[in-house]
Amino acid sequence: MDDADLKKLLRFTITEKRVIEKLQIPPDAFLPLLFSIRFGGDWSLRKNSSRFMAIKEKVTRFDEDEMIGRTLEIVYLFLNPRIISEEGTVYRFEKCGSRNERELVSRPYRVVVDGDYILRAVLDPLDLKIRLKRLEKPLRFTGSGAYGVAHEMEHLEGEESEGTPFWEFEYEIEE
Repeated sequence: MDDADLKKLLRFTITEKRVIEKLQIPPDAFLPLLFSIRFGGDWSLRKNSSRFMAIKEKVTRFDEDEMIGRTLEIVYLFLNPRIISEEGTVYRFEKCGSRNERELVSRPYRVVVDGDYILRAVLDPLDLKIRLKRLEKPLRFTGSGAYGVAHEMEHLEGEESEGTPFWEFEYEIEE
C-alpha cells in the first residue's frame, strides 16, 4: 500500500469512529458491519451479554437501455437480535470458519428478526457512498438473508450446526 492509499485508509477509519459516536452505539457493535463492508459476508460478535450481527444482501439494478447497472450491497446491523419467526426449510451447503469443508445443513427459508437497535447500510458502487439509516421495525429475510440470520444466530448462541459432510454423497454419472 502506498502512502496516499494509507492516508485515505486512515481518514476513512477516523470517519468510522465519528460515525459510531454519532450513532451512539458501542464501538464493538459496529464490528460486524465493518467486517461486512470490508470483507463481505455476514458476521456476528458476542461481547459480554451483548450480541451484534450483520446480514448482507445484494440487489442488482440494470438499465436495459443504457446497458449499465450496479449491485447495491445492503447490510443490516442488529444489536441484540431476536428471531421472531421462522418458516420453511431449505437444504444447502455451508462452510463455517471452524470447519474445513462445506456441509449440508438445513436452514429456514423465511425469518423475521428484531433487535434493540437496527441499522441499514447501503453501499452504492457508483457514487461511492455508504448510506446509514436506523430502522424501527422487525425485518423479514427470505432465502440467503434468512440462511445468514440463522447461521449467525447459531454463533451468537454458542451453537454450531451439525451437517452432513460432502463425502457422504455419491457420484452418479448420467448417460
